[in-house]
Amino acid sequence: MWQLADRFPPTFSFLATEINVPRSPAAELVPLAKLLAEDPRYKIEAYQFVGAGLEYAQEVLGLGRQGPPRKGRSAKRASDDAGPPVRHVSGQQLCWALKRLAHQQYGLMARLVLASWGIHSTGDFGAIVYNLIGIGKMSKSGHDRREDFDNVYDFEQALVRDYAITKEEEPCHP
Repeated sequence: MWQLADRFPPTFSFLATEINVPRSPAAELVPLAKLLAEDPRYKIEAYQFVGAGLEYAQEVLGLGRQGPPRKGRSAKRASDDAGPPVRHVSGQQLCWALKRLAHQQYGLMARLVLASWGIHSTGDFGAIVYNLIGIGKMSKSGHDRREDFDNVYDFEQALVRDYAITKEEEPCHP
């Protein structure tokens, strides 16, 4: 089950801290900048999209189940936090939420936009998630595996052929 280590602030950051000490945006981006240098397969937008997709899965789609308090927090302290409970999302759930978010944000161009960031398959979502876990920006449960993301759907089918404009979608107004 996947979870953001902490909620996104108004500006991009995956940083998680157990104590609420304000940090500079530059300090928050250091681990991500190092990751981008070490693994150049994905652009920063790919990491932003996957992070936003996890929040979308949890907050908008209501996916995931409530998990235990994070390590280092007592149950009392975790229950005293003002934020919503931690919700774990499976790798497959996250992939389907990312498909839906890509359709919502980029429409028929979703596959091309994701490809421009280095994302060509659901396996890439898994690589991004595990990169973020590696730098402490996301976490996983003991049951999660990198392979949970592999071959969840075919990008051409899911992002291009299955795309449909529905009546619920609002037209763009200039």
